[in-house]
Amino acid sequence: MSADLLKYAEQAVEAARKAGADDVWATSSQGRDVEFEYRDGKLEKVKDATSRNLSIKLYVDGRYSTHSINDLREQQIKTFIAEAVAITRALQPDEYRKITSPELFQGQSAKDLQLVDAQLKHLDRDQRLTWCKELDALTHTDKRLISATCGVYDGSASSASASSNGFSGTKESTYLWMGTQLTFKDQGDKRASSYFYAGGAQRADLPSQKQIAEVALQRVRDRLGATKGPTVRTTMVVDPSVAGSLISRLLKPATARAFQQGQSFWTDYQGSKPFSDKLTIVDDPLLLRGMGSRRYDAEGIAAKPLTLVENGVVRNIYVDTYYGRKLKMQPTTGSSSNVIIKPGRQSLAELIKAAGEGIYVTSWLGGNADNTTGEFSLGLRGHLIENGSIGAPVGEMNVTGDLETLFASLVEVGNDPWLYSTTRSPTLVFEKVHFSGA
Repeated sequence: MSADLLKYAEQAVEAARKAGADDVWATSSQGRDVEFEYRDGKLEKVKDATSRNLSIKLYVDGRYSTHSINDLREQQIKTFIAEAVAITRALQPDEYRKITSPELFQGQSAKDLQLVDAQLKHLDRDQRLTWCKELDALTHTDKRLISATCGVYDGSASSASASSNGFSGTKESTYLWMGTQLTFKDQGDKRASSYFYAGGAQRADLPSQKQIAEVALQRVRDRLGATKGPTVRTTMVVDPSVAGSLISRLLKPATARAFQQGQSFWTDYQGSKPFSDKLTIVDDPLLLRGMGSRRYDAEGIAAKPLTLVENGVVRNIYVDTYYGRKLKMQPTTGSSSNVIIKPGRQSLAELIKAAGEGIYVTSWLGGNADNTTGEFSLGLRGHLIENGSIGAPVGEMNVTGDLETLFASLVEVGNDPWLYSTTRSPTLVFEKVHFSGA
C-alpha cells in the first residue's frame, strides 16, 4: 500500500513540474475509520468510512498555494494539477514561502516505532460487536445504572510524501479506542454521569474490558451526591487523565507563528525560568507506540526529541520553516508529537495525603485561555481534599488565573503519566490556586 501511495505522490510531483511549478510537495493518503456503539443491549450505531486523498503544495514564481483532491484517476490528477499551477500564478508573491531545505531531511530515524497492529488491520464485525457486548454486560452490574453507551473505535492510516527536491517518505499506523459512558440515578431526580475511554496504536496497549468497566463505574459512583464547590484559594491536585489539557493550553502559544503574530505570552521566555523547577517538558516523536509518533513532520523535517522546558527554563518552541524564516529562527518542527512531562516519584495517594486540604480536579467543563496574556478560566468537577484524603464530590466551580503564575506554583509532579493521549502528563499539584464556587 505504501509503495502505491508513494507512486501517486511522485507522479504528482512530476506532473506539477511539467505544468510549470518550480517546486512541489505532494502527499497521498489512505485511511479507514470504523465506529461501533452499543447502548443498553442494542447495537445503536455503525459507521465505516474510507478515504483517499492527494494534497499538493505548489511553489510557482515566488507564489505558494495548497490543493487537494480525492479522485486519484490519472487524467483527473493531471487536470487538477494544471489548474492548481495556473491559479497559483495569480496569487501575490511571498518571499518567505519556500520548500523545506533538504538539510532538514537529514537524520531521519530508522527506528521501528511499532505503530501498526496487524490484528487491528483485519478486525471484523464479530470482534467489534463482541467487545461492545462484553463492555455492556460488565457495566450493567449496578441497580442505579440508567444508561450505558459502550463504544469501539478503530482504524488505520497510510501516507506517502515526495518532493521536487529529494524528499521521500512513508507512514503507516493503526489505532483502537474502547470505553463507555454511564449515567446513574442520583438523589431525588438528579443524575450523575461519567466515562472512561482508553486508546492506543496496539490492542495490547489498552486495559481489558473488565478494567475499563470498573474504572467507568467507579468514576460515576464517585460523582453521586455532588454539591457546589466552595470559593477558596487552596492547593489544586489535577488528575493525570485531565492534566494534559492544562499542558496543551500552556504550550499552544509556544510557536513561531504565535510569536510572529504577537499572540503569545511566551515571547520573552527563551532561556529564562518562568515556571517551577518541577516542570520539564519534552516533545518526543520517536516514542514507541506513541499516538503522535513519527519519523518526520508535515514539512519533512526529521523527527528528533525537542526539550521545550527543562526544570522550569524555556529551551525551545515549535518553529516551522515559514515563520522561522520570518523570525530568523532555526526550524525545529511545526507541530507537536508526543508531549512528555517528566514524572516525579510520588503516587496520587501520596500527593493527596501531602496536600492535606485542597481541591482534586477530575474533569474540566469548558472554559478558555488567552494565548496572548495567559489568563484562563476553566469550569471543573472534582472532590474536596480533607485531612489528606479524597472527600466529597463537588462541581459548579471555576478556577481562574494566568498560566505563567499557575505553572510557577507547580509544587509536585506524580509518578503516574496518563498513557492514553499524545500528552503524557502525570498528576500535577499547584499551590495557592483561586477557585470560585458557591
